[in-house]
Amino acid sequence: MRNATLGAWARELAIGARFAVTGGPGWIRTVLTAAGVGLGVVVLLLAASVPNVMDERDRRGDARSPGFASGVTAGPDTILFTGGATEYRGQEVDGLLIQPDAGADTTAEPPPGVEAFPGPGEMVVSPALAELLDSPKGELLAERLDYRRVGVIGDEGLAGPGELYYYAGTDSLGDEAPRTQGFGASFPDSPLPSALVLLIVVLCVVLLMPIAVFVATAVRFGGERRDRRLAALRLVGADTDMTRRVAAGEALVGAVGGLLVGVAGFLMLRQLLGGVTAWGFSAFTADIVPAAPLAALVLAGVPVAAVAVSLFALRGIAIEPLGVVRESTARPRKLGWRLVPVALGVLLLLPMIGSFEGSSRTGETQAAVGVVLLLAGATVLLPWLVESVVGRLGGGPASWQLATRRLQLSSGAAARTVSGITVAVAGATALYMLFAGARSEQTEATGEDVSRVQLAVNSYGLGREETEELFGRLESVPGVTGVFGLVDGSYTKAGQPAGGEFVPTGEIVVGDCAALNEVAHLEGCADGDVFLAADPDSADSADLPEPGQQLDLGVDSEGRRVTDEPELWTVPATASAVESRVDPSGGTRVGVLATPAALDTDLIPDPWSQAWLTVDPAAEDTIEHVRNVAWREDSPPAVWEFESERVSDELLDIQRALLIGSTGVLTIIAASMIVSMLEQLRERRRLLSALVAFGTRRTTLGASVLWQTAVPMVLGLTLAAAVGTGLGAILMAMVGLPVTGWLAFLPMTGVGAGMIAVVTLVSLPPLWRMMRPDGLRTE
Repeated sequence: MRNATLGAWARELAIGARFAVTGGPGWIRTVLTAAGVGLGVVVLLLAASVPNVMDERDRRGDARSPGFASGVTAGPDTILFTGGATEYRGQEVDGLLIQPDAGADTTAEPPPGVEAFPGPGEMVVSPALAELLDSPKGELLAERLDYRRVGVIGDEGLAGPGELYYYAGTDSLGDEAPRTQGFGASFPDSPLPSALVLLIVVLCVVLLMPIAVFVATAVRFGGERRDRRLAALRLVGADTDMTRRVAAGEALVGAVGGLLVGVAGFLMLRQLLGGVTAWGFSAFTADIVPAAPLAALVLAGVPVAAVAVSLFALRGIAIEPLGVVRESTARPRKLGWRLVPVALGVLLLLPMIGSFEGSSRTGETQAAVGVVLLLAGATVLLPWLVESVVGRLGGGPASWQLATRRLQLSSGAAARTVSGITVAVAGATALYMLFAGARSEQTEATGEDVSRVQLAVNSYGLGREETEELFGRLESVPGVTGVFGLVDGSYTKAGQPAGGEFVPTGEIVVGDCAALNEVAHLEGCADGDVFLAADPDSADSADLPEPGQQLDLGVDSEGRRVTDEPELWTVPATASAVESRVDPSGGTRVGVLATPAALDTDLIPDPWSQAWLTVDPAAEDTIEHVRNVAWREDSPPAVWEFESERVSDELLDIQRALLIGSTGVLTIIAASMIVSMLEQLRERRRLLSALVAFGTRRTTLGASVLWQTAVPMVLGLTLAAAVGTGLGAILMAMVGLPVTGWLAFLPMTGVGAGMIAVVTLVSLPPLWRMMRPDGLRTE
């Protein structure tokens, strides 16, 4: 075997390139290869763009955040602000209420994307919010954000084109509101729990591995026809090494064509993605730019991988002038070396059990490499498994025999067809187990009793008349069947110096009898009654006031003075002791419970109004009507639905990324499998035509194609279930989660089987067209 010079390599690669594009069956293979590689390149370039998208979103978010510092005094360049976030039919609507201290004469710079500060009663909105407010779907939100629109926020002031954001001008903010001298702040990233870091690492690997596998598969399209062409080269004098380099040249043209197709597809897709919002996430077209190192890796790695895979595929084939050895009895595949990636992956991951640190870059890299090796192990094990099983198959109906014989002759091609879905299902199974474990860790019980109350409205600083008006309006909301209204305040016992250290405070609650009955066990109640609520499990119960004792209500919950003079109130001598009960929000009130006739809430200088609402589950948009009724310009209230448990925001962000990424990857995998199936049918066109010419029924051939897909699919999904479950158990042990979810492979394999079924159905129409006797015609 001679050593080829660089010139020989270039010359023989060029010969292969010419074969790939100069007509005949070669160019069809090139087109299919380019299509398959192009699909993979699109996904890889999109994945390479994610870092830039997130960085740009964070940069614009920081640029529009008010810089907050204590001790800022009012001046011509200062601005009062408060949050104006709300929610509408499951969508987050964010915003700020802003009030320049100097009014229209302010010298402060407006926030990014805004030409001038909106005046009182005016607002500027994002394009997506403007579209929503103008549509019939946004009527209730338009009623809430009842400001006159005077402008649109520019792109530099938005996280994404689909973001719902606004700035509203007001003149009702007081000095207690935060004050800033401008916009632009940076916030340090808080470290994520180790389980979430590992979840992100595995998510990236699982979403990208199937694409890499398919790109490697696509460059091997049309292998049998290519081998016959290479045998013809041997007949005219080429040696074995030269024919392999010619084959690599053909694959290289397909890969380069795939790069061009992928880049063009990426450029077109990024234009479409700029106007798409999925699960609340959107990105500007200008942000969807691959990171330079990652883009260079994709653009250089795909052609190199094409040549390497092509040469690797030919390593065991002796191409002779009269044919290829593949057509004789092939040597069985060896199992030993195929276990090496699995063993290496396990060896990398096992030492990290119970000690994975999410803040360690080395740990993240080691975990990612270990997961890649295990999933790659599933890919290299699949051909051996398929060959071992189908070699033992036989008998049965004609369609089964045709399928098994075909699989026995080309088990490698059958394994490659389902290798991508095998990796995807194995990774998704592990990811599902880890996600379920992380969710249990990142989910906390709220203690809220949804059987007693379904909605809550909290507001601060309302006087008695405003509170009564709010509770009355809530009672009139369509769909609200009951309102329990309470006003909370704090007290110290009279004579104690407010504002000192360790000043004991207590809680005082004002509400009607129905509301007080939700926080304490009352045997009887009438307006004018006062109760002293104690909790046997709380140490605060020992310091309850006694009937006839004076209380100072002019303090906050930490005992600090909020009034110039003490706000004294005397506990009536008729006050009775009661036992507290867990309220619908999961809390326990210990202190003084008073009805409205016994205590005027105007005596509480720092009141906290809370309304618990029961609603009719059949009523639509009840919570939106409640938000509209409770909305206040100067201090938007907190309105939320009760839920028995709450998941961390970080996990919800990861879940959103998982939904977006998995949807895109599954779509690409399905498309790639269709391309692969069409390529295999094209390879068999002459054989199918011959069988039809000899009288084989089309239903028999159609069933044989189904079996040819189903058998490797079942084997691939079985292997994926085993590898994915084992990997999931290791990952959960790495972050100290209890290993559960042993049946997580069932939904994942169901998705995989569904994709195989769809691909098979899509392939039937071209199959019918190929099953014609005229397919035997040749020139």
